[in-house]
Amino acid sequence: MEKKTKEEKKHKEYPPYEPETFIVSEPPTEYGSANPRIYTYADYLSWADDKRREIINGVVYDLFSAPKSWHARISMDIAAAVSWFIKKRKKGKCRVYHAPFDVRFPKKGEVANNKIYTVVQPDICVVCDPKKIDEAGCIGAPDLIVEVQSPSTAKRDLQEKFKLYEESGVREYWVVYPKEKGISVFLLQGNGKYDEGTTYEFKGKVPVSIFEGLEIDLEELFEE
Repeated sequence: MEKKTKEEKKHKEYPPYEPETFIVSEPPTEYGSANPRIYTYADYLSWADDKRREIINGVVYDLFSAPKSWHARISMDIAAAVSWFIKKRKKGKCRVYHAPFDVRFPKKGEVANNKIYTVVQPDICVVCDPKKIDEAGCIGAPDLIVEVQSPSTAKRDLQEKFKLYEESGVREYWVVYPKEKGISVFLLQGNGKYDEGTTYEFKGKVPVSIFEGLEIDLEELFEE
């Protein structure tokens, strides 16, 4: 297993560029409005087009309709490895979900659709509390979230989503860097904050902390 030193492993080194983040302050029917409003999950459900979006603290973010082939392959390989491990170890309460899959983050116990201001579609999430799963997706913090970076989401994954997942109590957060062939892992600490993160690079193995004995082999994951 290859680990970075304390200074080398800081997630700021990934990615080495400053990509564009696609932010939308209004849904399609209201583009051009001078007074952006705060949106809710109820609004999200009302949009009739087929465009994928996320809402974080009331702000709407556009997503690409479909990931690139390499993005989809990496994401599916990680999800398959975790799912196989769960079934093999018969840890039946945990389930793996793959985008598009809505995860809602309510605040102060407000679970009504018009009181939820954040809904995201992580590339992968693992939920071990079956009470959090309903027909619409997940409501509350998953135990593990994995985001595979693309140029349009890189900044958001390490800023808005990092803060969201930390504040919401996601126990383990992975950011995958396909270009650099690495993964940064952030673990929630007792003070409710993520640690500084550990970066694993090509040919290393990444332990999945919520499951003792599970590791993801980076050489296999990033093979051409």
